[in-house]
Parts: sequence; C-alpha cells; structure tokens
Amino acid sequence: MDFATGGIQNNGGFYGTGLAGGRFDPITFIQRPPIIVRAVSWIFSLIVFGAIATNGWYKNENGKDLCVINNNGSVCSYAVWIGLIGFFASMGFIGGEYLFDQMSSAKSRKHYVIADMVFSGLWAFMYFIGFCYISSQWSKTEPDPPYGSGNVTCAILFSFLSIATWGISAYYAFLRFKAGVTEIPFQSTYESGDGMQTGGYSAYPDANDNEQYQEPPFSQQQSMGHQQFQTPLNY
Repeated sequence: MDFATGGIQNNGGFYGTGLAGGRFDPITFIQRPPIIVRAVSWIFSLIVFGAIATNGWYKNENGKDLCVINNNGSVCSYAVWIGLIGFFASMGFIGGEYLFDQMSSAKSRKHYVIADMVFSGLWAFMYFIGFCYISSQWSKTEPDPPYGSGNVTCAILFSFLSIATWGISAYYAFLRFKAGVTEIPFQSTYESGDGMQTGGYSAYPDANDNEQYQEPPFSQQQSMGHQQFQTPLNY
C-alpha cells in the first residue's frame, strides 16, 4: 500500500484506477490510502462539530445563549458549520470512491476527480480559516470561562489536523487528474470526442486490383478437367 501515490495505477485505466467491471474486494477497498484519509477526516470533523455543539454554548444571567469563545457566537457557528459539512462530505466521498470504480465513462470519472480536488482543497482552506479564527478568539476569552475549555481545545487541535487530511485528499485527487486516461482499449467515438476512428477498419480493396482478386480455384480445376477429358473419337 503506497501512501505517497495514493494507490494510483499508471498501467492502464481511467484516472488512476483500473477499468470498470472488476470484482469488488471490501478489504482492499478499506485499505486504500484515499479511503483511510477520508475516514480520518470523517472522525476529525465529528470531533470538531461535536465539541462545539455540545459544550460550546452557555446561558448568561438573562438566559441568553452565548458562545464560550469570547462570547462570539459566529465563532461557534463557524466551527459547527465546517465540522458538520466536513462530516457529511467525508461520508459522501467514501461512497463516491466505491462508485468511482464502477464508472465506465472517462468523462464521469474526470468530473468526479475535479469535484474531489476542488472541494477537498477548499475545505482544507476553510479549516485553516477556522483554526486561525477559533485560536484568535479563544486567546481573547476571559481567563476563567464558564466551562467547555477542553472542548474548545479539541476543536482547535482537530481543526489544525483537518487541514492536513483534507489537503492530502486534494493531493490524491490531483494525482488522479494528472494520471488521466492512460489506456482505453474499447473507447467509443462519444468518449473520445472524435467522430473519425483512426486505425479502424480499412477500406475495401480496389476491384481492379488483380493481386487482391484472383481467379477462383475451381475454375482452374474445371479448365484442367476439360483438357484431361476430351471427346472420344468416333470410329
């Protein structure tokens, strides 16, 4: 299992994997580096979301909900938002990895790889913003917040780790996009985008070509038969 290349195959196939229709092996599937990284991102997103959603808010004397991070509700909302979307996106991409191997169209795989690369890179950037935002506001919080210090620390830590996991996923998607279509043995004109087939069926040979069309063998036998069996002489 090669984590450096993400298990990208360069010996034929569509965008880093083999052709569609192969046998699905669940053990091999869960051991693939992109799946492992997605699962880790799913866990990290759950921690970020759960840490702030459970103990990130408290009620003041007037019964109003306030965020424990410098009483800034936008910080808690942002942490919950990126964690929740990252949680569902990780599950969606894990399911997409299974469907990716079943895609027989090179264009469909290309669209999936581009979407994976763009979203993963975007979400790594969103976690970077979240890490900086939460850390900055947490440093401005009163020395003794009501509660939730451990949860906020977990949110900050796993936001930082999520930058790496989503960045690695974007890198794997880039490797797939770079691999492209290395070999398509039975590519149709619709997939290739070229209405003319190169190297296909050759044209019929010229009818006037004597080398292509020879006299049938039976005609030679018949002519030889006429020469061997002559009309008997009448005595």
